[in-house]
Formats: sequence, structure tokens, C-alpha cells
Amino acid sequence: MDAWSELGDFLKSRRAALRPEDVGITPHPTRRRVPGLRREELAMLAGVSITHYTRLEQGRGTGVSESVLDALARTLRLSEDETAHLKDLARPGTASRPAPPRAEHVSASARQLIAAMTGIPALVLDRRGDVLAWNRLGHALLAGHLPPDAPAASAARPNLVRMLFLDERYRDLYPDRDEEARLAVASLRLAAGRQPGDRGLAELIGELSMRSPEFASLWARHPVRTCTSGVKHLRHPLVGVMSLAFENLCVPGTAGQRLIAYTAEPGSPSEAALRLLGGGVTDVPLAYGQPGRA
Repeated sequence: MDAWSELGDFLKSRRAALRPEDVGITPHPTRRRVPGLRREELAMLAGVSITHYTRLEQGRGTGVSESVLDALARTLRLSEDETAHLKDLARPGTASRPAPPRAEHVSASARQLIAAMTGIPALVLDRRGDVLAWNRLGHALLAGHLPPDAPAASAARPNLVRMLFLDERYRDLYPDRDEEARLAVASLRLAAGRQPGDRGLAELIGELSMRSPEFASLWARHPVRTCTSGVKHLRHPLVGVMSLAFENLCVPGTAGQRLIAYTAEPGSPSEAALRLLGGGVTDVPLAYGQPGRA
């Protein structure tokens, strides 16, 4: 992933999404050659020279100032996440060659913590979405069709983004598959902007772009969004429909590891379903993906 090329593509995608009338420009009656704003229109609105802006889109910009980036973000009406992504791409660091992928390891204390969360599904992910560890209920909730010790194999760990696009049984957990896919790609875009030298991340993106037309189409749109908390609606094959609140917690002292925990509203059917799942329903010999008991 070349950060300067990514910067140009990102700017083009956001410029194309803005209509002239959205920013107070009266469209010329003649046919426009490009969707959205022209380069010169965006440069004028942002107070940036057309030469400087063109260099940015062509991946030839260096030393771009904070004020220029802020002006472009305002003009393009970027969200907070998109603005942060723009600045990540504009300042990719000095590494010229991606470092070889290194296997991530979860600390003993983090593993002990999620194991102690017996009534709460929990797992630890790295920045690429690889599962480094999960507790019994986290495994039962998200990946009961995989071996419980799957995260131990560093060369073939479950990856939640890969599973979402290539593992139909995992994808079936989400009634709103399309929204979940958009969010996954948008989060991966943020990670790629922050870590342009992560070869493992680049390999994951390349693999998914080749094997999943859906992923390739979403990736080309340059969505950018982070999701640190919210509600997941799941349709579990053993215990039925659940609505679970989730929180992403950063693990201090790591290169982007995070702990995800899921909870249900007290007294709700979702809480009852979680208790049922944790109480041994996972031992019922049903094929993952077949209807279970709610």
C-alpha cells in the first residue's frame, strides 16, 4: 500500500462525492466532464493553489501543512474519522519498505482477564482483525464451527474481516450483512492509513480484493469509519436472535491490540440467550448453521 497513491485516490473519491450546488457553486449549463467538483473548484474553495492540490492528488505532495489539510477536510466535509485518515495518509512516515509480518502474541494477563469473564463473550484482536485469544463464550458466540484452539495457530488464526467475506457460517450471524461489511472495510481503511508499512495488513487486503468482489467494490469506495462501541444484532444458530452491546478496549503497551466484550441488557431475551449459550447448549450435537433452540 503506497500512502501517497492512497492519498490521491482518497481525495479523488471525496471530491467526486461533492456536487457543485452542495458548496454554493452554480453548475455551468454545459456538460461537466467529471462527477463532483473539479480540482480547481476544490482548490479555490479551500484556499489552496491548484498546483499544490494537483500535486497532492498525483501523489507528489510532501511537507503538506496542518492548515492545508484542515482546509481540505472542511471543504470536502470530511467526518472526524475521515479527517484523521487524511492526515495519516499525508504523513506516512519514513519507512520505505514494508516490514515482514510478525506473529502477534497476547499477554498472559490479558488471556487471564478474558478467561475470568465467564458470563461475557470476549476476545482479543490485533489491528488486522486476527483473533489472538477468546474465552469460551466468545468462541461459542462468534465461531462455534471452528476449533476452540484456533487462535493458537499463528499462521492460520481466524480473522474476523476475512471470515465476514469468505466464511458464510460466520457471515450468517449478521442479519444486516451489508452494513457489517461496510463497517469492516471502513475500519480496515483506517488501520491501513495508520500502518502503511504493515505487510501482513497489505497481504490481507490483497487476498480479500482477489477472492471477494464485494470486498473489492467496497474498498474502492474508500470508506473510513471507526466503531469503538455500539450494538450488534446477531442471529445465532443455537440460541436465536440477540442484541448485544459491545465495547472495544485498547490493550496498553501493544501495537494496536484490542479487547472486545459483549453484554446483554439485564432481564432481556438476549441475556437469557447468552446464559443458555454459556450453560452448555454449545455441547448439543447440531451442525453450525442449522436451526437451534431459542
